[in-house]
Amino acid sequence: MPKTNVAATEAASQNSGKKKGGEEKTTPSKNSSPEKNTSLENNKGGGKTEKKTKYPNPFSYADPLQVRLVNSIMKKGKKTVAQQILRECFDELARLGDGDPMKIFESALQNASPSMNVRPKRIGGAIYQIPMEVPQKRQQSLAIRWILDGARARKGRPMHKRLAQELLDAAKETGYAINKKNEAHRMAQSNKAFAHLAKY
Repeated sequence: MPKTNVAATEAASQNSGKKKGGEEKTTPSKNSSPEKNTSLENNKGGGKTEKKTKYPNPFSYADPLQVRLVNSIMKKGKKTVAQQILRECFDELARLGDGDPMKIFESALQNASPSMNVRPKRIGGAIYQIPMEVPQKRQQSLAIRWILDGARARKGRPMHKRLAQELLDAAKETGYAINKKNEAHRMAQSNKAFAHLAKY
């Protein structure tokens, strides 16, 4: 009887040792799961993504061209609203255009500026449309006016998006402002016979 008790206790101790060994073998598998998770986390976003070139917003309170455009956009004295429109317009130009928004802005104003225009003048009881050269300051004023008229004529979108689209069109020599410039040049060309009356 004592021998059988000893054998039973030895068998029980061996079984318990196997269980402990089994638990020790399973612990590395538990520790391995975080490694897999970390590998998955490292693989997230591993694909190559093309980075778009970001241009800093060229909006400035000191640029005279931008100041004139802001003053033309402004309604009822809400200057901060006009400045916000121009700032968001530059962001939209950076998103839609292929280059620097400031270059697109300057190119649009330059393309929309007329060099010749007609001015009515009364001579001897008759009114003549006399072609005259447009001064530099008035060229900018007319270009800004026509660009804003074209932007306001577009409907269904916020003002900054309409203005950005009109600037893009003017930079590509299309759109409302370019049509107004071409119309002014055609009028000056058709009335060139009265050019000598400009001295009166």
